Amino acid sequence: MRQALWSSVVVATALLIPSAPALAQIPSVSAASQTFAETCSTCHGNPNVKNAPDLAKLRELTPESIYAALTSGAMRIQAQNLSDATKRALTRYLSGREPGIEKIADAKFMPNQCPQNTSFNLSAVPMWNGWGVDAMNTRFQPSSAAGLSASQVPQLKLKWAFGFPGATVVYNQPTVAGGRVFVASDTGYVYALDAATGCVYWSFQARAVVRSTISVGPVKGQPAKYAAYFGDMQGNVYAVDATHGKLLWKVSAENHPAARITGAPKLFEGRLYVPVTSMEEGTGASLKYPCCTFRGSVVALDANTGHQLWKAYTIAEKIQPLGNNSQGVQLWGPSGGGVWNSPTVDVKRHAIYVGVGDAYSGQAPKTTDAVMAFDMKTGKVLWVAQHTENDTWITACGPSNSPGNCPKTLGPDYDFSASPILQTLPDGRRLLVVSQKSGIIFAHDPDRHGALVWKTNLAPTPPGPRGETVWGGAADEQNVYFGVNSGGVAALALASGDRKWFAPIDPPAALESHRGQSGPISEIPGVVFSGGWDGVLRAFSRDDGHVLWQYDTVRGFETVNGVTAKGGSLGQNGVTIAGGMVFAGSGYVGVQNGMPGNVLLAFSAE
Repeated sequence: MRQALWSSVVVATALLIPSAPALAQIPSVSAASQTFAETCSTCHGNPNVKNAPDLAKLRELTPESIYAALTSGAMRIQAQNLSDATKRALTRYLSGREPGIEKIADAKFMPNQCPQNTSFNLSAVPMWNGWGVDAMNTRFQPSSAAGLSASQVPQLKLKWAFGFPGATVVYNQPTVAGGRVFVASDTGYVYALDAATGCVYWSFQARAVVRSTISVGPVKGQPAKYAAYFGDMQGNVYAVDATHGKLLWKVSAENHPAARITGAPKLFEGRLYVPVTSMEEGTGASLKYPCCTFRGSVVALDANTGHQLWKAYTIAEKIQPLGNNSQGVQLWGPSGGGVWNSPTVDVKRHAIYVGVGDAYSGQAPKTTDAVMAFDMKTGKVLWVAQHTENDTWITACGPSNSPGNCPKTLGPDYDFSASPILQTLPDGRRLLVVSQKSGIIFAHDPDRHGALVWKTNLAPTPPGPRGETVWGGAADEQNVYFGVNSGGVAALALASGDRKWFAPIDPPAALESHRGQSGPISEIPGVVFSGGWDGVLRAFSRDDGHVLWQYDTVRGFETVNGVTAKGGSLGQNGVTIAGGMVFAGSGYVGVQNGMPGNVLLAFSAE
């Protein structure tokens, strides 16, 4: 199939890129991975079929050649019973992006280009740089950088909107640095925009979808003064010239074909700490797939060169054969332990903290569904705090334990998907707070080897199937705040975990299926921001939780770059606040039939 794919004729761009409504119907990456396992892996990945390239080789091909092969080329007979939407999903799964997207998504085709002689200085203006705004992932922006007071928030109005061409999901949280906004969409395109006007400086096309938030910092030994760092959904890590958008270096953090980078690589003192997770818990449900061989990790890279300094696996045990499934396919384990979140830096302890996901196969190690601490210099494990034992889980396995690759005892899927928050109390004590999908919030003492200080359950009984506290919270010296997927935002006392207030959010009946606040919280003094599956961005009073301001993003927008755009659900990404402006990407499908969208919104009180 490989030679045939390379030689296939590229289909015309107009045929390759469907409209936004059509894109919204394309099956998810997880569904596409199962389709590949069930339909394609009989040959591709089978060592007995010599002329069929494996998944790793297929991922080297362009999306145009893959789609052409499935529709009019060498694989058209094998794919004749697949719908066009499924062929597009397979194309996206294998190549990481839509075919022909550069014809509409590249900045050079946009009418709102910025002056190219504009200088870039990272320290010139306030910024929200990276996922958590600081090394500790507090997601708390102080007044000096926010440039926005609680009294001004009710006056926030839309200043400009930027449309992402060909996109349906805005995974990426905008980074504000040096007067620019660095942001990406599900097309694999990264953009640098002017924060004040939304004009576009440059675009860069990554090898696959960029879901991780971008970090910007100085770079040595390169022509560029500053670099933008990010990862993609095929496990690649990039450094791109922040001024002009030229590639400085690109490396693979993990060569497993299911690897992906969802959490933002953490840039700190010349090092990039990269979290690695995977899609294997989706692919693993197929009886034709040899489940499962991925182990999560954190990789430390030299930010100037991309050179790997160390790699620490979340599962120390090496993969072993576990027998065969009912189809005679070899099974493997232990596996899993993906790191979905951006690492947290503890300067005092010279440590990196991450939350770890569940296991996929075999007996779940003590490092799954856990908080882990690694030495910053060497990657050595300093301590582990596991909160759910025996959580082995893959998709398509129900409570009745479907046959095949499903674990004998199915776990609850209680990953730690959120970044740990490191915050200091007024008396000098420090706490590491992390939320689990179970809805339980845990506070650990980082100065006592991770000893548990308190835990508080924010979930109903039993927790919802989508996860209750998913992408994380924000914390100041007094309180910590989390969105809850059953509907609402909660404030807990940082010192004790006692509930201070809970603000329930009940969507209209027509949007009941879009209930929940799974996205991360963002905070400025006096105000907590949260976006919901209903597409409404809300600002709450830090004191009692009453709503100060709200904006419904589920609508069409006139954009500065002339792209037809609309908003949708607010899911994985959070808002960022800097220099008197609030930035939010709208459009998220996720795991609960969210509303797609393709717009970045910029608000100002002036």
